[in-house]
Amino acid sequence: MPGTAGLGAANAAVAALVPILAAELQPLRVNGVSPGVIDTPWWDFLPDGQKQEVFGGYAAKTPVGRVGRPDDIAAAIVFLISNGFMTGQVLICDGGLSLAA
Repeated sequence: MPGTAGLGAANAAVAALVPILAAELQPLRVNGVSPGVIDTPWWDFLPDGQKQEVFGGYAAKTPVGRVGRPDDIAAAIVFLISNGFMTGQVLICDGGLSLAA
């Protein structure tokens, strides 16, 4: 989406920082979650009809056939917290949208 260069740069910086912090802060574990399109208030800048159109377009490109919900991201975070052998990783939780790129 046009206008999201800053968001993309911030996400890339976090993805690069996670493994470095995991190495520097060991034995503490450091992981991250990279969410896809999630139905949150962030999207409220769009009028409802346009929001549903945008979500429909993303859902059509996503193997799971829908946009994400906050609970999807929460479950990914719970996984990373509960798995004591996982560190230095960024978990992509986008319903497979990145596969379409």
